[in-house]
Amino acid sequence: MSDPAKHPYVVLDVFTDVPLEGNPLAVFTDADGIGDDLMQRTARELNLSETVFLLPGDRSAHARARIFTPATELPFAGHPVLGAAFVLGRLLGCSTVQLQTGAGLVAIALRREGGRIVYGEMEQPIPTWMQFDRVDELLAALGVARSGLPVEVYSNGPNHVYVELADEDAVAGLSPDLGALLALGQVGVSCFASAGARVKSRMFAPGLGVAEDPATGSAAGPLALHLARHGRIAFGQRIEISQGIEIARPSILHAVAEGSPQEVRRVAVGGAAVVVARGEFRLN
Repeated sequence: MSDPAKHPYVVLDVFTDVPLEGNPLAVFTDADGIGDDLMQRTARELNLSETVFLLPGDRSAHARARIFTPATELPFAGHPVLGAAFVLGRLLGCSTVQLQTGAGLVAIALRREGGRIVYGEMEQPIPTWMQFDRVDELLAALGVARSGLPVEVYSNGPNHVYVELADEDAVAGLSPDLGALLALGQVGVSCFASAGARVKSRMFAPGLGVAEDPATGSAAGPLALHLARHGRIAFGQRIEISQGIEIARPSILHAVAEGSPQEVRRVAVGGAAVVVARGEFRLN
């Protein structure tokens, strides 16, 4: 770069192929020279769900991705990984991108049509899970009486807790107490209703600086696993998740969990992305 204070970035809408829908993301393609504090302040300035800063990776990775919400750094997140892979796939001309994240190496397979990347699918870290220990507080904050499935928290870097509601209207009608959810700490709260492979979801994470997320890739994989573990779908059955409608950012995510309750072999999440802006930030 001719001016080391200027840092190029790309803005994408992820988990959609329609501009101004999906989950917006900023990707800084050359983050050399941007320190930790400046990354966090830049993410706060942009005020998107996440901002990604790409740095040189080790020999097994095309790049190292550091992922920030407006409030904190995350070891892994879905739509930043997918969006960064679209950017790198276009820059490098490759069909598989290897991204080094705080949760380990993540592979993203890219599909092209007419030379244009139209879909990507990431191999997510296999999550761990346990019973959530503040169920009563959580349900009270959401304003719901019960969950149809056990309320469990899954971790694949970030932590996500899942609450099953009766139907899509119940999910759409949620008006949670964000202050009470904030008191639960740095956890994403995914509320969903499913009908076979079709799922409607909303995700609230005020503890991560995101009141409501338009599309949550890191929550989509564990959701597929949650449904499979509890018999709502079969292992290996793909689900389509609709999210973001209530905040005017409709998004579609695809997810699958393969294996069995005793041995989860693979969790994958995919979707589209579209570039909507390019520019440079002056940070020094």
